Amino acid sequence: MSSIRLLKTFVAVAAEGSFAAAAPRVALTQAAVGQQMRALESELRRPLFERQGKSVVLNDVGRALVPQVRRLLSSYEQMLAPAADSGAMAGTVHLGAVVSAVRPLIQATLALKARHAALDLHVSAAKSIELIARVQSGELDAAVAVREPGVGKDLAWTPLYGEPMVLLVPRKLDETDARAILQRHPFIRFDPTQHTGRLVDRTLRRLRIKPVELLELNSLESIADLVRSDLGVAVVPLLRDARWAQDGKLRVVEIPRAEERRMALVQRRESTKAAIIAALAAELLP
Repeated sequence: MSSIRLLKTFVAVAAEGSFAAAAPRVALTQAAVGQQMRALESELRRPLFERQGKSVVLNDVGRALVPQVRRLLSSYEQMLAPAADSGAMAGTVHLGAVVSAVRPLIQATLALKARHAALDLHVSAAKSIELIARVQSGELDAAVAVREPGVGKDLAWTPLYGEPMVLLVPRKLDETDARAILQRHPFIRFDPTQHTGRLVDRTLRRLRIKPVELLELNSLESIADLVRSDLGVAVVPLLRDARWAQDGKLRVVEIPRAEERRMALVQRRESTKAAIIAALAAELLP
């Protein structure tokens, strides 16, 4: 079906950001991609791109069309799935994860792909709030995100695991009392505008500590690197995939009655990929 080919190319352009970047993804030349997009605009009878010299970007109409096209292609792929094997899974699934959960998500997708060769799984990383918005818009089919109360009430959430807040310190620091350590050493803070940062704030209030702040970051791995370099200490969630306990330059100090960062798999309630996402959740569960 020629229209399906055009829609697949359109989704590739939307994902890659340009005709040139999309061309290898759909096995076409840049010129052929441009030709297909002009044909799609003619078929839909409206412009989808803003052309500024050699630069071509989606206009408002094109951006609004992306989730609709993804859903249409998803339904088409389900029609093509082999009927003989009711347990087989097939189709393209777009997934996302916060950076700290990318590795577990990729491991889960590879395990699923090993059993269902017809699955085409794509993974991208972003902040939790961005992932939730992309699931709501239909750009992503599901995402591993931080479950923040009150956010994404219209979505379906599958709880995965909890990550307790801990104190991360240089290995050579032999103190064991979290409160005393925070009083005596420079503090590296996670971005307080994010849910994880608010968990850090609540932890500090519970400990009745106002540490001397060194700087603020929004990357847990970057914070770990600074602690590893003996530049300070930090309150962070104990990442499921972290290998901090085996790190020769880091030490994890438990915090009494610590709060947890709750991780969950989020999807739209009426998702056409529900069976695949459920199988993925089973892979991700501890």
